Amino acid sequence: MTTAFEHTLAAIDALHAQDPRSTTLDDGSSMPQELAYAQRMSRWLAHVYDAPSELLCLAVRAQHLQRWQVPRDEYDKGRVGYLTWRRDQGKRAGETTAQLMQEAGYATEDAERVAAMIGKKGLGRDQEVQALEDCACLVFLENYFADFSRKVEHGHMVRIVQKTWRKMSPRAHELALSLPMSDSSAALVKEALGEA
Repeated sequence: MTTAFEHTLAAIDALHAQDPRSTTLDDGSSMPQELAYAQRMSRWLAHVYDAPSELLCLAVRAQHLQRWQVPRDEYDKGRVGYLTWRRDQGKRAGETTAQLMQEAGYATEDAERVAAMIGKKGLGRDQEVQALEDCACLVFLENYFADFSRKVEHGHMVRIVQKTWRKMSPRAHELALSLPMSDSSAALVKEALGEA
């Protein structure tokens, strides 16, 4: 018999698997983009947080839940549009995850706690929310940073790295600095951190 945690995790991953976009993994196989992102988030959690709770594991796994359904370009360009889109996505992912949890038998307060973590409520004060943010930053740096930096103007990219760095914990900083990076990516990080 599956537990409420296993049931919810399977339901989250089933929604991730509906992402029509695919990504190629290191072994050459393909996977729905959102499912690959979610698995990467879960892998990093073991490195940034000792003995994570079930609730934190679910929040980390569901952080981008069904994000493909509302594309970024449906919002205004610029920082305000981006932040509004991201906030709305977090709210929607949190509400959907909370519903899946309650259907699996979790208490309302547990479902609300996970929704709050996904919405990053308490970032900077709440250790579990910080762990989720650390995972997101590390997934970005490890998997998306190099491609992203080729599409964004250099000065803007330096500011993005600086903002990302400020959101991370000291433990996540150590992990980030140990990531393998191309010479150009490493140089960009060094410049952003004032080590150029």
